[in-house]
Amino acid sequence: MAGTLYIVPVPIGNLGDITQRALAVLAQVDIIACEDTRTTRQLLKLLNIQPRQCISYHEHNEKQRASLLIQRLLQNLNVALVSDAGTPILSDPGYVLVTQAIEHNISVVPLPGPTAFVPALIASGLPPVPFVFVGFPPHKKRRKKFLQYMLSFPATVVCYESPHRLLKLLAELEQLDAGNRRACIARELTKYHEEFLRGSVSELHLLLQQRSTIKGEVVVVLEGAPSKATNEANVP
Repeated sequence: MAGTLYIVPVPIGNLGDITQRALAVLAQVDIIACEDTRTTRQLLKLLNIQPRQCISYHEHNEKQRASLLIQRLLQNLNVALVSDAGTPILSDPGYVLVTQAIEHNISVVPLPGPTAFVPALIASGLPPVPFVFVGFPPHKKRRKKFLQYMLSFPATVVCYESPHRLLKLLAELEQLDAGNRRACIARELTKYHEEFLRGSVSELHLLLQQRSTIKGEVVVVLEGAPSKATNEANVP
């Protein structure tokens, strides 16, 4: 008999967002697989949870650790997968582990919980349905093609971006004739300095250029393409 793989969201900032079910699972599983053991151990300490075992599971060791975790699951051990913040797998490691668990007929139990793009979307003032979540744009390779593809959707588009590349992203969107599109930038969600900036892409670019620094996790919500501009685009 195999164990169970739990996918456990953790707070993106405010500790009050942890669910009772997540607390129970994290306290009971045999292994917690996490992006950074130091970050997760600090969180568990704040939550008064003493884990049985924490092991690292990140983008650089995902394939090897997935195989190890599958072995442990097949030995009837229960595993919780967490990311540093928010819901695992969405722009974080975990997909390899889940697909291998399914291949081995191991039960995969996802828990609902915190994620950054949903609160950003519903507070953006842009149409929430339909929407497309595209994760992080590529840093260099295929970036322009990816942005063109992203701009082709007639639905509201949500993406993540590093604060260090936010101005670059806004400038690129302007260069691709999206400067007049409505947008919302959500920063530091659920934290003390939570902020929502709303306006056109060009207005937000001008506003943020006046700041000496841009800090914190960033979610960008962008108005979808007008109907006349929704010609098919090649998937990057």
